[in-house]
Amino acid sequence: MTKRTVRRHPERLRRMHDWLVKAYGAQHWWPAETAFEVILGAYLTQNTSWKAVVRSLANLRAAGALSIAGLRAVSLQGLQELIRPSGSYSRKAQALKAFVALLDAEFDGSLDRMAAMPTEVLRRRLLDLPGVGYETADAILLYALRHAVPVADEYLRRIVERHGLLTPAPGRNRAGYESLVELTRKAFASDPERGRLFNEFHALTVAVGKAHCGKTAQCEGCPLAGDLGLAAENEG
Repeated sequence: MTKRTVRRHPERLRRMHDWLVKAYGAQHWWPAETAFEVILGAYLTQNTSWKAVVRSLANLRAAGALSIAGLRAVSLQGLQELIRPSGSYSRKAQALKAFVALLDAEFDGSLDRMAAMPTEVLRRRLLDLPGVGYETADAILLYALRHAVPVADEYLRRIVERHGLLTPAPGRNRAGYESLVELTRKAFASDPERGRLFNEFHALTVAVGKAHCGKTAQCEGCPLAGDLGLAAENEG
């Protein structure tokens, strides 16, 4: 693969964003009313459907636990029951309690104080918490704490690998995730509104992923089908 081809990959990914906006419109993610609700959703959505998360959030809202103070007050056992619809409720409840404990111990219970920490330092601090992987940490940073970081997920991985933008990585390891993040960062590097675009692009890749880029690709009618010609051109 030539250096010229590698340089074109971020440009193609940026173009995909434009095609997806034209096809789907602005997504206005994350679906939540408060920053803390975003954080709850980022934890609860691990390895489950968003429909299941909605049920858990409804339980938390009804119990008055959809806030920092509310989650702090509810017992661990009570929290487990409230988030049971999301699955892995014991692990997730302990992880949420650990997040609030960190918030209280280091930031006086303030998300604003947490958000003021430098991005890379805060990212490492989040990754040190139980139940927080790279995607969860970056979702919290981007959507709840307003740091301009890309979020990479399984849909994005499928898209970039199927379009030849990255070589498939073995398993879902850190190197593979960081390669997706770096490709996305380069795609929007020159845009002064890259934080907003990272937000929109992640939501748009979820939209096209659900419609066309599942475990089996459904390329007919996909807004990104035109890019496959570019992939073939690069291979030629």
